[in-house]
Amino acid sequence: MSEEPQVQADSDPQAQRRLNTLFNKGFAALERGSLDMAIDLLHTCVELSPDFFRARKFLRAASLQRFTKDKPSALKLALAELGALPQYFKTLSLLRRGRHAEALVAAERLIAKAPLVVKYVDLAAQCAFAAGQPESAIMYLETAYQVDMQNTKLMECLANAYRTAEQWTKAREVLNALINLKPMDAGIMNLLKDTDARIAMAGTWDAAGEGGDFRKLVKDQDTTDKLAMEARGVVTGTDAEVMIAEQRKKIEADPSNLNYYRALARLLQQQKRFDEAVEVVEAARKINPTDPELDRMLSSVRTHAFDARIEALHNSGATEQAEALEHERNQFVFDDLVQRVERYPNDLRLRFELGQQYLQYESYDDAIQQFQLSQRSPKERTGSLYGLARSFRLKGQPDMAVMQLETALEQLPVMNEERKQILFELGEISEENGKIERAFNIYREIYGADIAYRDIAAKMERIYKLRKEQPEA
Repeated sequence: MSEEPQVQADSDPQAQRRLNTLFNKGFAALERGSLDMAIDLLHTCVELSPDFFRARKFLRAASLQRFTKDKPSALKLALAELGALPQYFKTLSLLRRGRHAEALVAAERLIAKAPLVVKYVDLAAQCAFAAGQPESAIMYLETAYQVDMQNTKLMECLANAYRTAEQWTKAREVLNALINLKPMDAGIMNLLKDTDARIAMAGTWDAAGEGGDFRKLVKDQDTTDKLAMEARGVVTGTDAEVMIAEQRKKIEADPSNLNYYRALARLLQQQKRFDEAVEVVEAARKINPTDPELDRMLSSVRTHAFDARIEALHNSGATEQAEALEHERNQFVFDDLVQRVERYPNDLRLRFELGQQYLQYESYDDAIQQFQLSQRSPKERTGSLYGLARSFRLKGQPDMAVMQLETALEQLPVMNEERKQILFELGEISEENGKIERAFNIYREIYGADIAYRDIAAKMERIYKLRKEQPEA
């Protein structure tokens, strides 16, 4: 059945005919490849009729076609993201002020300029949900996902959109694909378990409502209870033993499925059965010896085993032994990271973690080298820039530190913990270099957002006194 567009402000026949004419012209322009014209005409359609989903869908198609006509390079993507930044702030502002219809129109212009930037597409989806357009929200994310099916951040956004719209089966499909890419992500695992539980519960009650007997309902409820038990994330006692036994049976039935080994190792680690967890992960590594996530899991289990032993020694009063074991633990973490970086030199997360280790041990040049490599990863970029700034500052090169911090701030327009941390560092450097007015302005931004952040209140009190004593021109 075709969709009948509705004009928002005026539903008289003349306005309706004008809207139909605009849509037909826009669609014709899209068919003949006149993408700029198609985008302009179709955007006018959705401005006049916000519920006109078909026009919105073809507008999205035209924007994507125009952007991907030539395969977009990393530079083109970066320039598109930068060029659309003012529109992003405008859209975000409208959404936060509750002007949802206007925000959605602004979001359309945003993703026309940069149709594949995940942050922008996700904001457009938020605007669509807020404006009561869930099908548009999902369409924005689905079309981006069809272009980039390995983008984990995009997959998370799409899965959450499906969950918001209560499209649980579709959410599960995306989360299953995502967990294969990020098997160690506990947050995604919990989302998947919760989604499975909701599907099971929905199916159970639907069957009962359609004339199924309640004995079947009770039987199916056992499955639901297990899913709900898994969804709690951490299980104890009898529940844990049941789940461990079930995972062992799954491995026996399908010994090549690495996900079963990972799940079993996580359960054993939760129960502090670290030796058994190590055995399980090592068995999985025999199946796939070049899986970096299995290496990461093995390192995590061994580190947690150290932590448990150190805690037990402290609790028993064996302080010297605890300190000796803590030194051994730290050496293991460092050596293990060095070895894994050698095995997986392109894993930028490992580079970032090794940089943090070098920084901790005051090996600043080595830390800088690792952070300069890890900043190439979008996920690690802000943390790497902060690590570089700390390294340069402690090395006695504050000008280089300021350069890294200012670059990081450009990527953090919204006040969050990362922005506060970077501003705090920048304020301290400014104060140390006698730039009192600049330090004051930086500290004031943190103080206005979070008066309890670290010792910002004391810094503000001190900086007020300094301003009186050393007024700047």
